Amino acid sequence: MPTFVVHLKTTLKYIIVILTLSTLFFSCDRFNKVLKSSDYDLKLAKADEYYKKANYVKAIQLYQELISVFKGSEKAEEVYYYFTYCNYYQGDYSLSQYHFKNFARQFPNSKHTEECYFMNAYCYYLSSPHYTLDQTDTKSAIKEFQSFVDEYPESSRIDTCNALVDKLRYKLENKDYDLLKQYFKLADYFNDYKAAIGACKNFLKEFPDSKYVDEVYFIMIESHYLLAVKSVPGKKMERLDKAIESYLKFVDLYPKSDYLGKAEGVYANCLQAKENILKKEKNGF
Repeated sequence: MPTFVVHLKTTLKYIIVILTLSTLFFSCDRFNKVLKSSDYDLKLAKADEYYKKANYVKAIQLYQELISVFKGSEKAEEVYYYFTYCNYYQGDYSLSQYHFKNFARQFPNSKHTEECYFMNAYCYYLSSPHYTLDQTDTKSAIKEFQSFVDEYPESSRIDTCNALVDKLRYKLENKDYDLLKQYFKLADYFNDYKAAIGACKNFLKEFPDSKYVDEVYFIMIESHYLLAVKSVPGKKMERLDKAIESYLKFVDLYPKSDYLGKAEGVYANCLQAKENILKKEKNGF
């Protein structure tokens, strides 16, 4: 490649860098002038301009100042609305959730109120982590979506709310399922099947339509049985009856369950254990 061509390319690169830096400098200089200006209508116009261009970093600085400036005026509502969305578009869901909810409280008659009420719940939804982690935000999201549905039962967003709540509840379902399985695995080590039984009961009450429900019933039956056989003699019979009662209910509800064979095995063990107890009592042991 000729030397003059190399020099030309190098020169062009320098020119592009200089032009870019100059543009950034003048852009920052113009923004700083707006930021220091006492012309609040100009600031609002520039904030709206930055917002439309998705320059949320600059827009939010201007809106934040204008919130207090226009408080109580007709412009206050729109300023706060766009300020809140600036936080949202920057991915700060915790802060934007707070502001969406606060907007709905401050401006109950606004055309944006329903939307902000929904977005408050949606921010919780976006903050909801993988089901293996803490589910505080998941539960908050469900609560806020339900609150929205109660407040706006005719809203066009109801179907969306229901679909999102189903996804959130699925997380809680998997969380509780994993938890009860852990209780059951650890029950023998700690000699505590009551925790596993309690977890099973809570799961069946909370998620009666779960795909895990027949498996959970079986775990509860087996937990009742193991609790019984490891109990003091005076409590064995009563706890065996609990296991049998759970089995009979299971068979009635899920006669075609994949766990039916295993459940029948536990049931047979319960009957045998009861028979052995009665024999001992009869023989005076």
